[in-house]
Formats: sequence, structure tokens, C-alpha cells
Amino acid sequence: MRHSMRPPVLALLALAAIGLSACAGSAAAGLEPGERTIYMAAIEPKGGTTADSEPFPAAILPGGGGYLLKEPDETGRWEVSTYRWSQNEIVAVEGDTLTLEILGVNGASHPSRIEGYDISFEVKRGELTEVTFTADKPGIYRFICDAHQPSMTGQLVVLPKG
Repeated sequence: MRHSMRPPVLALLALAAIGLSACAGSAAAGLEPGERTIYMAAIEPKGGTTADSEPFPAAILPGGGGYLLKEPDETGRWEVSTYRWSQNEIVAVEGDTLTLEILGVNGASHPSRIEGYDISFEVKRGELTEVTFTADKPGIYRFICDAHQPSMTGQLVVLPKG
């Protein structure tokens, strides 16, 4: 007598049906707006090495202040860095009241805005910046530091309620 280690096909189909009905049930419940606080930071990850270990890159990085490549110093050490939002994607439900609490960790100043909303703000090193608004338009909107492009860009995804 030969035994198969595979579960019966009917059991797999039953499990798939249960999973699909659970997904459909949560979708049918809908999304309702609420109040949320999103914690973020303006950061600058850095890396470096010596020209003895790795050659200095020949490729030129895009301009705009978001990427920095420092040439080797007198010891041969070179560095690369980029400015980023530590949370670069925010998902909200239409009607959510959002408060962004953004800590300035690196970079003296980050003049910023949220496209599609009339919102501008500045994040400064060592300060906590709060931006509160209602996400009242479904869609995808960029939030941008104008001083550190193209890398310091994120997106706000606003899902339709209900």
C-alpha cells in the first residue's frame, strides 16, 4: 500500500474557500476614518570606505541635494550618503485626521510639502515638527523635501472610505 504525503485536494480547496471568505468579509466591513499619528524622521544614512578597499565610483549621482558623494580625503577615505524620510509611505483612509510627528535627525533644514494638499512645513535638526491635516482626497500624493531631491520623497496613499 502506497501513502501520499500530499494533503487531499478537497482539503486544500476547503482551506482556500475559508481564506477567501475571510478576505471578502473584511472587505465588506469597509474602511472607516479615524485619528492617527505617524512617527517619522528626516535621516541621512552614510557609508564610507578607503580607496584601498574599494575604488571611488566613476558614475555621477543625480543632482538635487538628495545624494552626496565625497571624494577621497588625504587618507583615501571616501563617503556616500542620502537623505530619506524614515517612513516614506503613509496609508490612510479618506477622512482620517493624520498627525505627522517628524523628528529632524540629519540635515539642518528640510523645507517640505505634500502635493495635492495645500500643506508646507519645515523640519529642522533636533526639532519635532507636527503636521496635522485631514486626508480628504483618495489618491496617491507625494511628500517632498525640496532641498534633497530626488531621494527624500515619499507617498501618502489615501484609500476611499466605506
